[in-house]
Amino acid sequence: MGVLRSLLFGRPLVASPKPLPDILHVLDDMDGRSVRISLKRHAAAKRMVLRMARDGGSFVLTLPPRQSLTSANAFVVTSAGWISKALARQPAPLAIAEGATISLRGENLVIRTTGKARGLVVCDAENKLLHVPGTEAHLKRRLVDWMKQQAEADLLEASRRYATAMQTQFKRLTVRDQKSRWGSCSSDKSLSYSWRLIMAPPMVLDYVAAHEVAHLLEMNHGPRFWRLVLTHCKHARLAKTWLKTHGQNLHRFV
Repeated sequence: MGVLRSLLFGRPLVASPKPLPDILHVLDDMDGRSVRISLKRHAAAKRMVLRMARDGGSFVLTLPPRQSLTSANAFVVTSAGWISKALARQPAPLAIAEGATISLRGENLVIRTTGKARGLVVCDAENKLLHVPGTEAHLKRRLVDWMKQQAEADLLEASRRYATAMQTQFKRLTVRDQKSRWGSCSSDKSLSYSWRLIMAPPMVLDYVAAHEVAHLLEMNHGPRFWRLVLTHCKHARLAKTWLKTHGQNLHRFV
């Protein structure tokens, strides 16, 4: 990994406790790789903290409430060497292609193209295969679209179940390829999740749904929030540990 050599600023910001854009910086290294750095403020933060995001290719910079943008920029610049080394330690990405192995609900399956123009993606659990219609040129798009549909169906079922159990409701649910979080809950009661959760064991997707539904009632991570999650999702601690240990691997598939 080459030394990071340039810093491109996002739209102007001022030191303020107001909500900030997801992406503050885009860095280009000498290998031509684009590196995203998200900015977020935390009321309890005493100093700036830079960490790698869950996708293994971007970073999150946490700031105290009144930290200036100028000092944040300087901190990123002085951290360029650490960023390069952190990226160099990451495992190589895995291509979604014929013959590759991908995980679906925690099970490793080999991708096979059918060569037929029409048809549906079929999971052959007995033989550990995923049959994808079409040629290899269309394989990635068709398989990812299908996995997004599977993720949305599973997340919708889990979110509705937990909303009923917690006696609350959500307005809408969307599935995206979020880089820095597995799920989110907005103030207008909209839930958003990463489609990549469909690759994890079912208990993990289930826990993330419980976590975000609990935010409909508690928009924080205080004691009452965790009491809600742990009361309704008995495997929360186990799933949380799995995500911390293995979650980054779900972003290796490109």
